[in-house]
Amino acid sequence: MQGQQQQMGEKATMEAAEESTTDLAILASAASVALSWYQFFGRGNKMQGLFIGLWPPTILAFASYFNQKRMEEKLSAMGPGRIVSSIEQMLSSR
Repeated sequence: MQGQQQQMGEKATMEAAEESTTDLAILASAASVALSWYQFFGRGNKMQGLFIGLWPPTILAFASYFNQKRMEEKLSAMGPGRIVSSIEQMLSSR
């Protein structure tokens, strides 16, 4: 019974990690870097290029924040006992 609960806990943790918007955030960040380079080097608009170049860190920071919130919600739904037992199992297997 406990082994089955641990498997469910591990599965929920993996699902929380996989359900992310990082793919979209990485694509948006890469697109803004390309646009920044185009503005800076291609069009010679250095100020616009620098401004657009500030977008990728902001996009990635927001994506990280939302992923952490989603994982926190999933872990809190699991309950404290199951989280502790999952951590103890991971540490004992090392």
